[in-house]
Amino acid sequence: MKESLLYNRVEFEERMTLFERCWTYSLVYLYAMLRQRSVLLFLLVVNILGTIYGFIWYGNQLKETSPIFWPFVPDSPMASLFFVFVLFAFLIKRNWGLIEALAIVTLIKYGIWAVVVNAIMIYVKGPIGVMGYMLMLSHFAMAVQGLLYAPFYRIKKWHFAVAAIWTLHNDAIDYLFWQMPRYGIMHLFVEEIGYFTFWLSIATLCITYYSCLRENRKQFSL
Repeated sequence: MKESLLYNRVEFEERMTLFERCWTYSLVYLYAMLRQRSVLLFLLVVNILGTIYGFIWYGNQLKETSPIFWPFVPDSPMASLFFVFVLFAFLIKRNWGLIEALAIVTLIKYGIWAVVVNAIMIYVKGPIGVMGYMLMLSHFAMAVQGLLYAPFYRIKKWHFAVAAIWTLHNDAIDYLFWQMPRYGIMHLFVEEIGYFTFWLSIATLCITYYSCLRENRKQFSL
């Protein structure tokens, strides 16, 4: 039996192209690295610092905002805060499905959103300075980390439903109640950005469903 399994594995590997081998072994190495405790601790510290900075960045807007809207104003810091709890759970070998659903949806959505909005500002105004480019890079990293850890999530359909309601409700708060981030020249393109944000939410939910809920998806244990 063991010889048969070994033969099948060798035969399978022989049929793989060089690219397929490199891709497969790269994924194996990547996901083995992502679940290492040192990597999780590093990401935890980075996300805690980023979350703190994000809430400070939104400080002036929060001072002028009714408390009822506070959970929906600091979009990116809330996304990274969700991921902080996900990483903490991973470190104790646990999965908190609802938090994972909220994390992946908001990380991808607001990560992409910030990159696109800053790209628009570059197109309209020109260079956005070092801090602007740092924001683009850090938000792109947000989206990437949220997606990279998808095989480790254990999201159920009701978790996904709650995350969908949260993100679409957040769009309504931002663009119907004018609680969107106050940043650069955003106020000149509120309708266009609001429309883009809605469809970005839909796209993000589709990505999340495909990555975390479809049958035969890749899953890795902690």
